Amino acid sequence: MSDVSIRELRNHGGDVVDRAARGEDITITRAGRRVAALRALDDNPLPAEILLDRWRGLRAGDPDALRRDIDTLIDPAL
Repeated sequence: MSDVSIRELRNHGGDVVDRAARGEDITITRAGRRVAALRALDDNPLPAEILLDRWRGLRAGDPDALRRDIDTLIDPAL
C-alpha cells in the first residue's frame, strides 16, 4: 500500500486515481496521519439473479434468540 499526501492527491489527482484503477491500494495521509484509503472498484459485480438466489437461501432470523444473545453480551438493563 502506497501513501499519498493530501497535497499530492490535489496536485496529481488523475495520476493517483489511475494508479488505484490499475490495482494499487493507496492510503491518503494528512499531516503524516492516515485518513483514507483509495482502491479500485470491482469490475465484475455480481448479477442480481445471483444475489437474489443467495438471499433466498438465507434462513429466517429469530428475533427472540437475537435478543437473548445481546442480553448475554451486554447488560440487559440497557
